[in-house]
Amino acid sequence: MSDWPALRAARAHDAAARVRFVLNGVPVGSVARQHLAALHAWPSLLQVQGDTLLMQGDIAALQAALHEINTALRLQGLILAWRDEPFPLFDPVSLVPLARMERAATRFWGTLTLGAHATGYVADASGRPTHLWIAQRSMSKATDPGKFDNLIGGGVPDGQAPWQTLLREGWEEAGLDKARVSSAQAGSVLALRRDIPEGLQHEWLYSYDLVMPQGLVPHNQDGEVAGFECLPVADALALAAGSAMTVDAALVTLDFALRHALLPQPTAHTLDAQLQGLRVAPGIQSN
Repeated sequence: MSDWPALRAARAHDAAARVRFVLNGVPVGSVARQHLAALHAWPSLLQVQGDTLLMQGDIAALQAALHEINTALRLQGLILAWRDEPFPLFDPVSLVPLARMERAATRFWGTLTLGAHATGYVADASGRPTHLWIAQRSMSKATDPGKFDNLIGGGVPDGQAPWQTLLREGWEEAGLDKARVSSAQAGSVLALRRDIPEGLQHEWLYSYDLVMPQGLVPHNQDGEVAGFECLPVADALALAAGSAMTVDAALVTLDFALRHALLPQPTAHTLDAQLQGLRVAPGIQSN
């Protein structure tokens, strides 16, 4: 467990390949240089000045314009995995939402998104985790089909905080009611900035720990999970240390293992030093 491809992936970003995207004077994201030519079709809305792409105007009008632009970019194949799901467009410094944007478009524009993930675990009499519940994503998922995932995980849409998303996804993904999911304890917040085929994943992952009683088996409700396995900790960590698990889930799982002292030294010391660079202070109330 010394390679950790998820840690490499979390930082795999070529900043020189993108220009800043600034909305009404606020840097909110970035756009690939290779896609600037496609944006020349909207000269009244978007202007390039050096290494900056500027968009200015009334927020309501700009929001409508972004929808028009994103729809056109989708038809050109530059925005993938369209969801018809609005996500907030944040000021990434203050975490104040400035507008709304189609979820899939956030990768094109490199804007900040939030995710909520829960590691479901079974503990022994002392409270030490012995098994982790691992989900396998449906093969029909738009991203990472068939890969292994946390018990609960999902993007935070417009109008929700990470905690609210966790409660909702707990039922949709695992059939767990709010009373059960409400017992989850907040963990770390991990920041990713990585180049992916859809653009740039700039995301904060809000992680939670959820103890699962012996005999309680999760059941997917929305068709997005192919199945669940309750794996011994060592087997679950082996998945997180390789490439069979999503990057997001692997990071959350490794961080869980560190916080619960499930790794031997010096492995834990080495991993902690690398994960420390991804941890951020939660800027949005998690519960």
